[in-house]
Amino acid sequence: MKQTLKYIAVVFLILIWTAVNARQRQENWSEKMANTVMTIWKDSVEMEKKGRPASWSYFTGLVLEGMTNIWRRTGNERYFKYVQKNMDRFVTDNGSIKGYKKEYYDLDQVKNGRILLTLYKATHQEKYQKAAMLLRDQLKTHPRTKEGGFWHQHIYPYQMWLDGLYMAEPFYAEYAATFNEPASFDDIANQFIYMENHARDSKTGLLYHGWDEARQQKWADKKTGLSASFWGRSMGWFGMALVDVLEYFPQNHPKRPAILAILKRFSTAIAKVQDPSSGVWYQVLDQPKGEGNYKEASASNMFVYALAKGVRLGYLSAKFKHTATKGFDGIINTFIETAPDGQVNLKGTVVVAGLDDNRDGSYAYYLKERVKTNDPKGVGSFLLASNEIERLK
Repeated sequence: MKQTLKYIAVVFLILIWTAVNARQRQENWSEKMANTVMTIWKDSVEMEKKGRPASWSYFTGLVLEGMTNIWRRTGNERYFKYVQKNMDRFVTDNGSIKGYKKEYYDLDQVKNGRILLTLYKATHQEKYQKAAMLLRDQLKTHPRTKEGGFWHQHIYPYQMWLDGLYMAEPFYAEYAATFNEPASFDDIANQFIYMENHARDSKTGLLYHGWDEARQQKWADKKTGLSASFWGRSMGWFGMALVDVLEYFPQNHPKRPAILAILKRFSTAIAKVQDPSSGVWYQVLDQPKGEGNYKEASASNMFVYALAKGVRLGYLSAKFKHTATKGFDGIINTFIETAPDGQVNLKGTVVVAGLDDNRDGSYAYYLKERVKTNDPKGVGSFLLASNEIERLK
């Protein structure tokens, strides 16, 4: 009788474990989205432009970085092979990059360098190192503001944008750590310090999208040089840049505390503008009740990623774990749709937003840009956020 009861208890425990494991697999949103990526973008993450060659774009790199992080967590080689296949569309055997133009001095073109470093470390193929060196060389001669901040692009003179911190600094930091460039970390830290000094609003703690040192742009305030609004995704780029750079920043570097302090101010500010009902964030962060404002997916994903990674690695206090998990639950409830075939679709990503003569950075401007389902910037940031939440849990 005792043996029978013991047998029943063991079977019961196995059934419970199987059910729990099945539930966990069912809620593994990162791999669900990764499988969707490999279905809808079999050959390129830019399949939306059918009939055209894929471009060396930052959003390609964002999706591939999401896939890379899932590969690191799961060890599933399918994800690594997908990343390598897509990068090999651009990287030639001699280390040149198809579609890359150094003379553009565009920080967006630097972002994919992190994927090159991943491939070099995993395969030791020299072509990936050579390609990464091209991007590092760009930063050596990239135009700068008078105090030393990178211009966002050559066609945007004297301008620093929040976006640019993510496009350049995580690669710059990983490259410096990989190839022993300790002097570079001063420069990397200064990029964040300059940007926050100019763009941070003292009342809300939020950062404006762009800053024009010359005060010449139509969108720039003539006194401050700042753009007019707090755009969600621009702050999302900034937050992700902070946690990614800190991962490679030397522990004993004298400017590391300054970067940690910027991250804490950033996290406090975005926690205050999280929608208390849904848990997600709005396109224009400080005007949730503004006419036409809407909940936006990519910014929400990026904030969840930054907060969850910051907590996991000890950069942020545990109180931000609640903000991150509430945000992720909100993302699932607000933006995710699951098709009958199991495909996961992400609604609610604004396709693009920028600053120039035709894009004035006003509240009205940010609300008129097109919103799309399964935009790569939303999908890529969802891969990052969901994987980070799964690691945190």
